[in-house]
Formats: sequence, C-alpha cells, structure tokens
Amino acid sequence: MRSIAILLLAVAGFIAFPTASEPTSVQPRWYKGNTHTHTLWSDGNDFPEMVVDWYHKNGYQFLGLSDHNILSRGDRWMETAAIRGRVKGGTQDPVARLRARFGDATVKVRTRDGREQIRLRPLDEVRRLFEKPGAFLLVEAEEITDSFKSKQVHINALNLDAVIKPRHGDGVRETMRNNLAAVAEQARELGRPLLAHLNHANFHYSITAEDIAHVSQLGYFEVYNGHPAVNHEGDDIHAGDERAWDIANTIRIGDLKARPVYGVATDDSHAYHGLGGSTPGRGWIQVRASSLTAAELIAAMDKGDFYSSSGVELTEMEYDGDGKALTIEVKPTAGATYTIRFIGTLEGISRTGVPVVNENGAVLRVTRRYADGVGAVLHEVSGTRATYRLSGKELFVRAHVVSSRPHPNASFKGQVEEAWTQPVGWERRVR
Repeated sequence: MRSIAILLLAVAGFIAFPTASEPTSVQPRWYKGNTHTHTLWSDGNDFPEMVVDWYHKNGYQFLGLSDHNILSRGDRWMETAAIRGRVKGGTQDPVARLRARFGDATVKVRTRDGREQIRLRPLDEVRRLFEKPGAFLLVEAEEITDSFKSKQVHINALNLDAVIKPRHGDGVRETMRNNLAAVAEQARELGRPLLAHLNHANFHYSITAEDIAHVSQLGYFEVYNGHPAVNHEGDDIHAGDERAWDIANTIRIGDLKARPVYGVATDDSHAYHGLGGSTPGRGWIQVRASSLTAAELIAAMDKGDFYSSSGVELTEMEYDGDGKALTIEVKPTAGATYTIRFIGTLEGISRTGVPVVNENGAVLRVTRRYADGVGAVLHEVSGTRATYRLSGKELFVRAHVVSSRPHPNASFKGQVEEAWTQPVGWERRVR
C-alpha cells in the first residue's frame, strides 16, 4: 500500500518483498536491536548512559531510547532522592552505580531549594560515549503515548527529528490513524525514513485484531513485548498477541487486499536493578541490512527482511519468491530442542468473525472469534531446519520457532524462547 510506503520510506511507491535473485552490491548482515526502551527521562529507573551501556555490553548493535512523549534533548535535571526512589525495595543505589561506571567528574550535580539534583545526559552526549560506525547505533525515538477513554494507544516512532505530541482522536482507530499520520508528516518534511510500530495491543486490552487490520497506515505491531503487564497470552475472552496478528493479516490480505502487518519483539524495559518488572533482554529484532544506519535498517524492515525473537537465533531465513519456498534454520543451544511451525491462512477459510458477548448478551469490544483455520499450523517440523513449499492457496505463511528451553527472564508463566518471522506469500494478492 502506498500509504505504508510513504510512512516508512517517505517516498511514493511500493517496496517489493526481497527474493533470492535480487542483486546486491553489499553483502547484508544481521543486526540485533531493541526499539522500545525507557530511561529516567520518563518512567524508567536508570540513567540513559547506564541503559545504553547494558545493551552495548550484551551484544546489541542498535537501540532506540523511546521515552514517553519526549526526546532526550537539552538540559533536564532530576532530584537525587526521586532517582533513588525509582528503585523501590532494592539495595542498589543508581547514583553510586553511575559514578562507579563513568566517574564522579561526569556526574553534574546542583542544589535547588535545598534539594540535590542530577543532570540527565541528552542523547547527543550518550551517542558520543557509545556510537561507532558499523558497530553500534542509537536511533532517536519516542513512545507517542495516547489514549481514547480507557483504551491505551501507544505508538513508537523511530528516527525522529522532533517530538510528536499525541494527536488524539474520536475512537481507538482514529487515534491510531492520527498519530501515524503525524509520523508520516514528519517523514515527508525530513525527506528521510521513519518507522512506527503499535505497542502492546493487549495492554488494558485496548486494541483488537480488527483495529490492527483496518488501520491501513499501520505497518508494524509488537507480537511480543517483554513487560509483564501487557497480557501477551490473552485470556478466555481476549485473543493473545500472536492470534490477533494472524486474524489481522487474514483480514488485511483476504478482504482488504492490503499489505500485512509485520511483527516486532521488544523489551519495553523500565527496570534495570534486578528487582523484577520490565527488565532488559527479553525481546528483540534481528534485521538483515547492508549497513548499520537508520535508513538501511528501516528499508530492510519494510521489505520484511527481519525476524523477532525472545531467545531463538536463526542462521537462515530465506524466502524464494520464484520457488515459493520458505526455509528456516535455527542456531541450536545445547540441551534445547526446537519445533518449527509454519502458520498461515488458506483460501476458502471463513473470514467472518463472531462477536463475543457477556452473560447479558451484550457485545464486548474485543477481538471476534474466528475459524480455527485462520492462522492454522500448515506444517510442523521437530528439528533445527525446515522448509515450507507454498501451494499458492495461502493468503500468507510465516514461521514460528519454539524452543524447549525456558526463558531465562520470563515475562509470563511457562514462557520458553521463541522466534517469529514475517508473513510471506501474500504479494500477488495485494493492490
């Protein structure tokens, strides 16, 4: 769809899905990153340089610091007592940790009205500490934090140049559209690519699969968010994130003849002191790009050349558009076994959803119930390598890899490590 291409690349035209036959002058490589991260600039509990230091030390190549409705620019001071108060119930002193890591001389302190304050570093100073071409990149980001009544509408925008104030709207979908339009507007003004993804759709059970499907400007949503409070699995009434993803893409491709939504995994990290909560390292994306720049990362993601992970690493992810085959290979971890599932919806499966009602017969504003064939397992292999050959009857197919290894920092009970690839096989069906 033209609107998504404008939103993501700030240029007119459709960006084709990559195939194995496309020539390239630079051999692409995988870059690991997190696009949803919080610091003391909003509601995180650590200094931005300490947060970046964690990701830098733990093998990430890019990171977006996405504090709520703010960009980390200019002078910002915070009371020392308030900083320490963010670490509730713990013995770690965030100020002492900062001084130990970066030195006393780098910590700027002042007193106002008898209270000690510490200056929070802006992004440009943090960049000078960590950025290195081809090795580590900080992408300027914001979590545009909006709502409609009790429903939370949060959209992460990356590669920004100016803060985007929440645009609101008369309904959940209009709120989504208005904020996505603001991102697209800035992309056009800058003449450079921006990326926007919907955050934690099940937070307060705010966003339904139908909302995701019908907001055509939306290109990405979080199929996994590491915050323990986002209801990732859903419940008896609400669809889980992965189920909602398949429903939304079935509607998009089958009924609207529109591009699918791609799924990202993120940390949504707020807590950095080992006390539980939303901690780093739970979810990330691996992007196959020709270089480590924001423009190249976004271009690769627009082509679907990335996967999302909560612990599973892939050594191969190839979609042969000519041969209509999707091949997945897993990098094994000692002691773990793997199941590779190819999930999709076939032609002829009913796409009519049944409303969910309460005990009084009132229709609830939740994702409708759909046939089991929507987002069904089309093929399953136990092992580290599998290929699915498309018959042409698929509206889409994607791979979901499940490890037997428990997640070392679980965000929900019984969580194991997983990976999700993007849907393919839809190209000829969209306008």
